[in-house]
Amino acid sequence: MDFNFTEEQQDFRALLRSFVDKEIIPVAREWEQSGRHPTEIIDGLAQMGLFGITVPEEYGGLELDPVSFAIVFEELSRGWMGIAGVLGSHSLSCRMIAMHGTEEQKKKFLPELASGVRRTGLGLTEPGAGTDMQGIRTTARLEGNEYVINGTKMWITSARHANPLPVIVKTDPSATPAHRGMSVLLVEQGTPGFEVLKDIEKLGYKGVESCEVLLDNVRVPVDNLVGGVEGRGMQQTLSALEWGRVNIAARSVGVGQRAYDEALAYAKMREAFGHPIADFQAIQLQLASMATNLQAARLMTYWAATQVRDHRADGETGMAKIFASDMALQGVIDSMKVHGGYGFSKEYEIERLYRDAPLMSIGEGTNDVLRTVVAKSLLSGRTTVG
Repeated sequence: MDFNFTEEQQDFRALLRSFVDKEIIPVAREWEQSGRHPTEIIDGLAQMGLFGITVPEEYGGLELDPVSFAIVFEELSRGWMGIAGVLGSHSLSCRMIAMHGTEEQKKKFLPELASGVRRTGLGLTEPGAGTDMQGIRTTARLEGNEYVINGTKMWITSARHANPLPVIVKTDPSATPAHRGMSVLLVEQGTPGFEVLKDIEKLGYKGVESCEVLLDNVRVPVDNLVGGVEGRGMQQTLSALEWGRVNIAARSVGVGQRAYDEALAYAKMREAFGHPIADFQAIQLQLASMATNLQAARLMTYWAATQVRDHRADGETGMAKIFASDMALQGVIDSMKVHGGYGFSKEYEIERLYRDAPLMSIGEGTNDVLRTVVAKSLLSGRTTVG
């Protein structure tokens, strides 16, 4: 059993780490607090080819293996978790189109999505439907050679830039079970009736917009039905979200790593009673616990990444996402304790991490819902332990 990255993966991580250290960390706090859009950083991601991490090479992408995919999100989140969000839903949508799209859809969209000329997101969540995807109310009725979409979507990442935006809809609202009537349609920018109503103001996760989107009699050609067949939207979406849980787990590891790094550096620098506080056993115990939980989360995350490479791994990815996101939140709280009062100040990075960390326990399925997913996978025998 080899726990080490390959030489190629190590080189890739070093490249990403250098970019984060030079281009993201020096500006993240200032840009996040001012609300400045990170255009230059996003352009840098495109120049590195990172918008194509889940796009097959034949369409101009990098087609990363799942472990390298996780490396991307860990390293970016170590710098600024919001930047990882720019690539998150984009990479999942690209994967969905690559896996399930028609050849015409792949040729039309994937090359420009891989280069960053186009960006995309995922139109899943609604005001009354989040984790319960089958509860969506957005509909699409067929009229001749077009679908007419009506509904509202919430928390849509990069909605102002997504072109196309894959939107999950009900093409047969009467279907039983509901997932048999769900499909994914690719909505292109500029289509009449597609309107971004507002940017949602958030506690954290800044640097990337999260929007409310109105679809009012939006007409989409039948050629933009993903896969060309109705009723497969749920399966198409879930196949993307499986990698999404690896994405969130890796982001959590990145945030946890940064929280630990900040705590360690502060403990060595801050003095009390004539000594660095790192000399005191209470601080040492705190750091040891943080490091232990962080490394456990990292190992579980990359283990889950190896599992999705070969088969459906709902249980494994669910475990990793739950454990890593819980670790990130607790790690940030522990780091704040090490910082004392300064941890509550915007002069230090830890308060930003404190605002970013809670999101990971919600995104790609809340942790409590994922616990039921893991349990079902264990009881069915699809996931085994030991």
